[in-house]
Amino acid sequence: MAVKGTTKNLVKRLTAALAAAALVFIALAPDAKATVYWGSRGSEVRTVQTKLKQWGYFSGTVDGVFGQETYNAVVSFQRKNGLTADGVAGPATLAAMGISSSSGGTAAASASSGSSYSSDVELLARLIYGEARGEPYVGMVAVGAVVLNRVRSSQFPNTIAGVIYQAGAFDAVSDGQINLTPNEQSRRAARDAMNGWDPTGGCLYYYNPSTATSSWIWSREVRLTIGAHSFAV
Repeated sequence: MAVKGTTKNLVKRLTAALAAAALVFIALAPDAKATVYWGSRGSEVRTVQTKLKQWGYFSGTVDGVFGQETYNAVVSFQRKNGLTADGVAGPATLAAMGISSSSGGTAAASASSGSSYSSDVELLARLIYGEARGEPYVGMVAVGAVVLNRVRSSQFPNTIAGVIYQAGAFDAVSDGQINLTPNEQSRRAARDAMNGWDPTGGCLYYYNPSTATSSWIWSREVRLTIGAHSFAV
């Protein structure tokens, strides 16, 4: 009987230890909400819906419920931006939307912050490469600065991804050049813009007078011209 009792105690202790280890693993693992899909509910879905609505992909109610309309909007966003169009808002799609999952612990939060900065630099570099390669270097920085000026403006989305992917905002997104691999000069221009260099003095718009077809853009006040681009407010 004593042996049986000892065995039972060992089993109980082992079970408790395994349960504790599982809890630690869950706490340290990447946020389970890093992927949302049909049937998901909650704040992460609400954030996705809000972003898609700002950019013109989603016309439904922002209710935190991932259903048909949200699925269709995610697929449209994915197709437009060269992502796998599976209707699942996984890590790649969330990153393209500028949504980062929360993580546990100060070290993890710090790593997430560094990763977010790197992602922003790369996305901004892709936009600069698509919109301004071949322009003078200062003109490339200026294009990046316009994006960041929009982020700071209440008239536009408040993230770099939000500004870049706002429906109809940039030709490079519309024609797919946003998906090209940027060169190192574009990355350097993105870093310079993010570090505060603004050759435009706060401009929110730019366009090429030789190719611009929008009558509205011609109504903006031009502050300066760099290369082929006019920068305006």
